[in-house]
Amino acid sequence: MLIGLVRDSVMQCFCHTCRAPGILPAVSRRSAPIKKNNKVRSKQPRLNKKVKFITTEIRCQEKSRGGLSYEVILAEPAPNVAVPKRPVTPGKNVSVEEIEQKLKAAEERRISLEAKKMADISTKLAKVDEATRKKDEITNEFITQTKEQLESKMEQHVEKREAIISDMKEKLKIHAQEIEKTRETLEQQKANEQKAIEEKLKIAQTLRDENIKKMLNRLKEHNTVKIAEIKSHQDQLETQKLEEKARIYENKLFAAEQNREKEIQKKIEKVQKLERRAELVRQNKAQTQDMDGQQNAIASSG
Repeated sequence: MLIGLVRDSVMQCFCHTCRAPGILPAVSRRSAPIKKNNKVRSKQPRLNKKVKFITTEIRCQEKSRGGLSYEVILAEPAPNVAVPKRPVTPGKNVSVEEIEQKLKAAEERRISLEAKKMADISTKLAKVDEATRKKDEITNEFITQTKEQLESKMEQHVEKREAIISDMKEKLKIHAQEIEKTRETLEQQKANEQKAIEEKLKIAQTLRDENIKKMLNRLKEHNTVKIAEIKSHQDQLETQKLEEKARIYENKLFAAEQNREKEIQKKIEKVQKLERRAELVRQNKAQTQDMDGQQNAIASSG
């Protein structure tokens, strides 16, 4: 938007009645929307006189992205143009008295200025001193007030602390007395309960001894009959076990005898097979010997 305004202002004539030939606008990545001005400009009245325009030239160059620089050349350079010289003012004849008067006036002005500066500085210093004095007074007053407030607060705090400590001591004293009373009552209850427990233990011990004696007598009476029954039962069990073992041993011996006979029969069969094989081998050997003897006889006769 700013670039467009600059371009329009450069390319527009000062009278706002004519415009220079347009130049293609520079393309930018982020071009701002141009607002249309709907206001109607007031046109100047046309003059009958012909206006002479000076030929202009506008050179555009892009310096950076989105930035343009313009060079406006109004006319061709005119060679050998005479530069007008300033007229030399004639010198004045100044006397020594006038110079001394001017120097005195300058010295007086300087002295008055220095006096005025010193007066200003003194007034400023006085103001600074007054401000520092007021500041010191305010700070001292604030310090005294804060000190008094702190001292009063400390005194109140100490008084409250002492009252709280005394109250706590009184409460602790009452609590210790109550603890002592409860301890004594508990010790008394403990002693009474211990006595009652000892008496109950004694009674229980006597009852237990009596029950043990009764049980021992009953066991003695019961054991005489029970022992005989148990012995007879054990004898019967032992005889049954012995008979069972004897029967098992007999069965095992019978099975072992049968297995031994089977093994003997197998061995006899093996021996018989071996004897038959040996007989066959002897027969084959005798036949081979007879055949060899016949061949030898035939060979000797031939």
